[in-house]
Amino acid sequence: MYNFLRRPAIDLGRWPERRLELAMRDGSGDRLVAKLHEPAEPRRGLVVLVHGLTGCEDSFYIRVSTQYWLSSGYAVLRLNLRGAGPSRPLCRLHYHAGRSADLRDALESLRALAPQLLNRGIFLVGYSLGANLLIRFLAEEASAFPVVAGACVSAPIDLKAAQRRIMDSRNWIYHRYLLARMREEALAAPVPLSEDERNAIYSAASVYDFDDQVVAPANGFTGADDYYARCSGLRFLSKIVCPTLAVHAENDPWIPAESYRHFDWTANPALSLAMPRAGGHVGFHAQGSDFTWHDQEIGRFFALAAAQ
Repeated sequence: MYNFLRRPAIDLGRWPERRLELAMRDGSGDRLVAKLHEPAEPRRGLVVLVHGLTGCEDSFYIRVSTQYWLSSGYAVLRLNLRGAGPSRPLCRLHYHAGRSADLRDALESLRALAPQLLNRGIFLVGYSLGANLLIRFLAEEASAFPVVAGACVSAPIDLKAAQRRIMDSRNWIYHRYLLARMREEALAAPVPLSEDERNAIYSAASVYDFDDQVVAPANGFTGADDYYARCSGLRFLSKIVCPTLAVHAENDPWIPAESYRHFDWTANPALSLAMPRAGGHVGFHAQGSDFTWHDQEIGRFFALAAAQ
């Protein structure tokens, strides 16, 4: 709510931007659109920002973080996942919580287009669903790139638990809003939908129904629960080897803190957890600052990782 009631000034016009189209390598012909910003004198590496469910490059939290990282001397890539925002007209397929290969293909395409961007190292930040996708990437794909560190903000690391929490009666307003946005994204696909696909999208009465009737069959899962089980970040955390910071609030209204408490963060030395009492979902507003607490905390973490 704070994001809607008091929005700090965002002026990205101070930094030149380029639109990039990053080809996917699965034979679909899909391309991801990204906005690249580069400081006049970049002092640090490239930060890649991965948005959450129904988000895009223009999501408020992405724009705030972009300004923070540019002000700190990093180049920034605002990536639109497959079928999201400006990527939507260029994609037959759609992102989901486990489609980490898309991030891999985007970075491969970026390396071919602008190899100099990777010279100072890559820093990856994911938000909400994009953070869960990032966890899988860090576990399975990061070794192929000069990834210095990663950070995950409000990741639904147990997708089933997050689905249950979102469908709690206290969250019914957000649940209806989120389902409407998911339906809007699905119906905006540039390829014609079959009658069965349209019926599935319109008939889904909950996030679970949508995942079960739309997301799962479109992506080779037997149903929503199979999708949740195979793509939840909890499965992949133990396999991450590069420095990774997870940021989550105990009072997140949509993602249970219990999902984080049930994992042994000390078992993997590459992982660090910052879980303050308050912060909501991708909130973490810093009193007296236009930059969020999570951006500043991640900034300190990245600086330490780069110095090692």
